[in-house]
Amino acid sequence: MSAPPRPGSATRTPGARTSRPASRPTARRSRLVEEPTPAEHEPPTVSHIVAGVLAAGQALVLSLAVVVLPAVVAYLVGTAAMSTAAGTPGDGAEVRSAVDVAMGIWLLGHGVPLTADTVTVSLAPLGVACLALFVTYVSAKRFATTSVPAWAAGTVTYALCTTAVAAIAGSAPGWTLATAPLAGLFMGGLGMALGILARPDAPAATELGERAEVLARRATGVDLVPATLRLGLRGGTLAVALLLGGGALLVAAWALAGRATSSDIITALEPGWTGGIVFAVAQLALLPNLVLWAIAWLAGPGFAIGEGTSFTPFGTISGPLPAIPLLGALPGEDWANPISAWAPVLVVACGVVAGLFVWRRLEPSLVRWSDVGWVLGGMVLTPAVVMLLGQWMAAGAGGPGRLADVGANALLTAGLVAAEVGGGAAAVLLGAKLDAVGLPARLRDRVEEAGREPESSVVDLLHDEGADDVPERSDGSGEPDRPEHDGPEPDGADESAVPDRSEQSDRPDEGAGGASTDGWARGPLST
Repeated sequence: MSAPPRPGSATRTPGARTSRPASRPTARRSRLVEEPTPAEHEPPTVSHIVAGVLAAGQALVLSLAVVVLPAVVAYLVGTAAMSTAAGTPGDGAEVRSAVDVAMGIWLLGHGVPLTADTVTVSLAPLGVACLALFVTYVSAKRFATTSVPAWAAGTVTYALCTTAVAAIAGSAPGWTLATAPLAGLFMGGLGMALGILARPDAPAATELGERAEVLARRATGVDLVPATLRLGLRGGTLAVALLLGGGALLVAAWALAGRATSSDIITALEPGWTGGIVFAVAQLALLPNLVLWAIAWLAGPGFAIGEGTSFTPFGTISGPLPAIPLLGALPGEDWANPISAWAPVLVVACGVVAGLFVWRRLEPSLVRWSDVGWVLGGMVLTPAVVMLLGQWMAAGAGGPGRLADVGANALLTAGLVAAEVGGGAAAVLLGAKLDAVGLPARLRDRVEEAGREPESSVVDLLHDEGADDVPERSDGSGEPDRPEHDGPEPDGADESAVPDRSEQSDRPDEGAGGASTDGWARGPLST
């Protein structure tokens, strides 16, 4: 008898080798898929809240330090220059006063009015606001998480800290203290939102627009945020960017033209190097205001620096101004001339550029007139809202007396800018749409045809227009007169037939049946 075969030498079928090992990986894969994701991979909500709180707190401290530290340094240097003995009883109080003033200026940049000695200053230095927004944006982008809890926690933290600063500074007594939390919610929420949306894992702007469109459709059943409206908002944003660039260039031209006046003011004040630093910081804080006022100057309504003053491209009415070097860059009387009267055309040109930007992103063959309306609505809405908020924040009371009126009329400026930008965009979009449907070509053809009509005879014109235009018989029967024949008519003649003319066969707009193909019906001519 032969021994039984060894396991290693046993005969195997082709499928026996792979059947068992193949089943094991399948089982492992199924277990891995079915197992829930461990909880540690999902960041808890507490971490989102902590990240938002830290980002907002860090942004507030940094932006506040940029304003407070120069004030403290200027005070210390000024005290040393006056040879004041260190450690006097009033030294700490003076430092505290300088810090309170700096915090009041920081709050003023957030829109909280500054009150001192019964004088209320509401002119917000937008440079401080831009600094706070930028610091909050950077801090949120770097340290926050992409989540709604992080944004909400950071916004609430910024608002609470702003209220605490207003209470400590004491520069916003009474009802003005209630504006501090509102200003903190707006500035903190905007800065945190911009920073979180700039993170790599944040959704893109187009995705957010699509989500808003879906939510609006679910809530109202109507497409309130169509793609054409979003495109119009993008075009309006481009127009606003062009306006800001144009305003900045105009301010640079004003500063270059008035550099002699600014130099005389600095020489007369003799601020020294510490005072020069303070002046530089103060002027940088007011520079965005001047850019917005320059946009109002370009649009036409202009702005005022005190009651009874007016700076427009059509005329300048000036008066006594504070001794601030930046105000030496205001446009003088030589800036109001026949050429500057065409300044609003530059705003219209910004609308034209934005209209070209939008039209290049549309498909001409698929654009409807409703789409053109949505696009124009978005392009008008964006500059109107931005200019309304910007000019309102850039205006206010700059001091007592005649300085209670500083800035531009927000409502008038926003309306004119929106109308001028919308007019330029409408000229581009409507012209391109009409050209896309071929209306100008059809109008040219009609004009050319109208120019050739006198060459045809009156009979041809009446024949083309139809039987209703043929003159009636003199006896009132409503039938046209026919020439009488001496002899009998030939047999087989059709009395309703039109007399044959040789030129009828050469007309391109007649078919074989004698009917016109241009839409006009021809009636029978019968006796």
